[in-house]
Amino acid sequence: MGRHPEVVWAQRSDKVFLTVELPDAKNPVVKFEPDGKFLFSATVGSEDQPYEIILDLFGKVNTESSKVSVGSRNILCIAQKNETGWWKRLLSSEGKPPPYVKVDWNKWVDEDEEKESKLDNFDMGGMNDYSSYDAGEDEADSDDEGK
Repeated sequence: MGRHPEVVWAQRSDKVFLTVELPDAKNPVVKFEPDGKFLFSATVGSEDQPYEIILDLFGKVNTESSKVSVGSRNILCIAQKNETGWWKRLLSSEGKPPPYVKVDWNKWVDEDEEKESKLDNFDMGGMNDYSSYDAGEDEADSDDEGK
């Protein structure tokens, strides 16, 4: 089993933002399962150190509408919730989450402030459909070149 990358999260009533903080990840594989399971794996460094994570999310997700964007510093995943509504927490299990799962305060919006949020109109047009996500994508094709 590999190391766990840090994952930060935030939500809206219809989606969950999961950002895997893993600079220079090679061969990232991202998978959402309809029952709410999130799987991620990648390697890092010259020795291809493996990193992986499996999270059982609080609710079910629509795998067809979920999106993934691989950047040079992180992997942004947007899971579309099957049912609109605010989750009590990210994970299905109660209690304290693992130390590598944290709140993304940069994207966080309280439920009563959602309509005022700038991320409500977050344009996902530039992101890949999860259904067509190619885990073997060549890093040279990254949209982050020159940034």
